[in-house]
Amino acid sequence: MTDHARRVAAALLLAACSKSSAPPAPPPPEVAVITVSAQPIVNVIELPGRLQAIRTAEVRARVDGIVERRLYTEGTDVRAGQPLFAIDPRELRAKLSAAEAALARAEATAANAQQDVTRYKGLVAQQALSQQEYDAAVARLRTAEADVAQSRAQIAAARLNLGYTTVTAPIAGRAGRAMVTEGALVSGAAATLLTTIEQMDPIYANFSQSSSDLLALRNRISSGAIQVPAPNNVPVHLVLEDGSDYRLPGRLDFVAMNIDEATGTAALRALFPNPQRTLLPGQFVRGRIEAGVQAKGLLIPQRAVTVTPQGATVMVVNAKDIAEVRSVKVGALEGGSWVIQTGLDPGERVIVDGLQKAAPGKPVKPVTASPTPPAVPQAADTAR
Repeated sequence: MTDHARRVAAALLLAACSKSSAPPAPPPPEVAVITVSAQPIVNVIELPGRLQAIRTAEVRARVDGIVERRLYTEGTDVRAGQPLFAIDPRELRAKLSAAEAALARAEATAANAQQDVTRYKGLVAQQALSQQEYDAAVARLRTAEADVAQSRAQIAAARLNLGYTTVTAPIAGRAGRAMVTEGALVSGAAATLLTTIEQMDPIYANFSQSSSDLLALRNRISSGAIQVPAPNNVPVHLVLEDGSDYRLPGRLDFVAMNIDEATGTAALRALFPNPQRTLLPGQFVRGRIEAGVQAKGLLIPQRAVTVTPQGATVMVVNAKDIAEVRSVKVGALEGGSWVIQTGLDPGERVIVDGLQKAAPGKPVKPVTASPTPPAVPQAADTAR
């Protein structure tokens, strides 16, 4: 074999060897993990709700008549007893005068009947008058006295109706838009609505919780997983429609002991101070109810949780450094961390960074994530 042939054979042999050798496997991707640990955390229940005035009074007409004037400014605060509307009083004033005249006539008749009784009494004693005539005089006196009492009652009713021609505020609060204008005919029998007054400081927030969630909460309380305070000492915080937090905390003041058959929910109500009238009746809010403390709660960073319409998942690293997808049930979002209700156990490693590199069922190289400051629960922050 010539030198040229030897070189060709050697080149072919080297090419064959290079094709038969497999490339080295790439190293597993590096991911940052945290080890889940149990810690006491506030058990926050977030529920939608609407605000309601603590007291609402419908101001209605109590007599018939024509509205002469509106005596208040719409949308302003009024005090209890403040005049709101003036109704034409002339007809009722005339009725009062007629009742007073009827009283005067009844009193005159009663005085005459009293004189007859006094005179007849002496004649009966002298046997100059029969007992029957005396008894008839006494009956006429009693009838006259009853007429006097009836006339006085009619005067009281007439004065009361005359007083109703000035419509006053039954409670203090903010008076709404007038439902009638000057010249409108209002009816006492139909109780024509004139305006509405609402008290807004403090103010109620009404919430509804599903019966299934309520049952789960009670089970966790009975098992000791959650320690709850006294029912009248449960703090509640509001999140307004624009996402901002209302700065003043409230207190849960009512929990219904029955389930609404139509909606399958239980009613809850909280009371909030509202000195600046920031909160308005009918406004949509979200309430964050601090329903006790979880003695062994789990918190993981928000970025470690993938939330889809099908539910929430996290990726954990098992003892063999293999990535696994785990379905979890999340609770409230506390600062930058989710509260995990079910799906994870203390001591498990959860991937917080490098999720895009990890594939379920594939090995990874876990490294401890950089420590981050603990998130302050939003519901516990009362200084905002």
